[in-house]
Amino acid sequence: MRPVRLTRRFRFPAAHVLASRSLPDAENRRVFGKCSNPNGHGHDYGIEVSVEGSVDPDSGRVVPPALLESLFDDEIRERYSHRMLNDLERFATRVPTAENIALAIFDDLAPLVALHSSARLTKVRVVETSKNHFDVGENR
Repeated sequence: MRPVRLTRRFRFPAAHVLASRSLPDAENRRVFGKCSNPNGHGHDYGIEVSVEGSVDPDSGRVVPPALLESLFDDEIRERYSHRMLNDLERFATRVPTAENIALAIFDDLAPLVALHSSARLTKVRVVETSKNHFDVGENR
């Protein structure tokens, strides 16, 4: 049976400061510009989560959308929403760039999708602004 990909969209607001602890302030300002402001700034992140698998013959679905909603709410939105991302343990050693946010979400969700379904996580997209989005996983 041919696999089918399901993509579900989510949102959460969060703030961050783009600055590396290993760089002096002047270098952080050079590398990250205004995003290195120590007071931080926020985004309303758009997140797309894609899973792929065979269609269940009884339900006609790859994964129940409610399952993805539940996994995202419990593991991502609860942890990241309305937070200063720099304060999260997940970003203790990583700058919370959108690239690193995408990697973290993929790493957090992949084992849960596999545990709770026969599908596999294939892609996470983080939409930070109307000009920037970042993909982790397979491209299609």
